[in-house]
Amino acid sequence: MKALVQRVVKASVTVNGEVVGEIGAGLVVLLGVANGDTEKDADYLVNKFVNLRIFMDAEEKMNLSALEVKGEILLVSQFTLLADSRHGRRPAFIDAAPPDQAEKLFNYAVAQTQKTGITVATGRFQTHMEVEIHNSGPVTIILDSKDKFQ
Repeated sequence: MKALVQRVVKASVTVNGEVVGEIGAGLVVLLGVANGDTEKDADYLVNKFVNLRIFMDAEEKMNLSALEVKGEILLVSQFTLLADSRHGRRPAFIDAAPPDQAEKLFNYAVAQTQKTGITVATGRFQTHMEVEIHNSGPVTIILDSKDKFQ
């Protein structure tokens, strides 16, 4: 499972002209589910991104987490994070989990994030979304659940 985490001042997701999820200051987490991922992968990533110390403290150092600053989180499913572009010019997505498995694990990750007490918004699974991100910094971090097991 891969996550692209962006610190934001605000963000939203629109589907067919309707805003389906929006947050104020916090994190946008684009989440890609790979073949073979389990709830342990989701648990690892959720724990990592809610506790990632990328918010400024009183001394302007990145020393605080989304939990500590009471940030909000916008979780968006994004299978394209699993793209394999090593060969040719068209990315392959064979490492991405099938939609039914991906949706189940994505929803699990949403529920686990909500259990932390953080306000969580989402996009809509398997739909074309327009994501508006007002990146702060910019701060963008890539997380991979496979890193835990190395």
